[in-house]
Amino acid sequence: MQRANQRADRLGEWIRSMLTRRHANVVACAVANKLARIAWAVLTKHTAYDASHLNLAD
Repeated sequence: MQRANQRADRLGEWIRSMLTRRHANVVACAVANKLARIAWAVLTKHTAYDASHLNLAD
């Protein structure tokens, strides 16, 4: 959250757009949830992380 302005990737864009609509605490929980879901998917599918498949519509 503190360095979201420095991120130039799609996740940084998603965080900044969420911050315009929601409180910072809500966005922090949403980011944690999204990262946990990504980690779970990578572990259960036994694949490498690929940011190009990142779904930012959530």
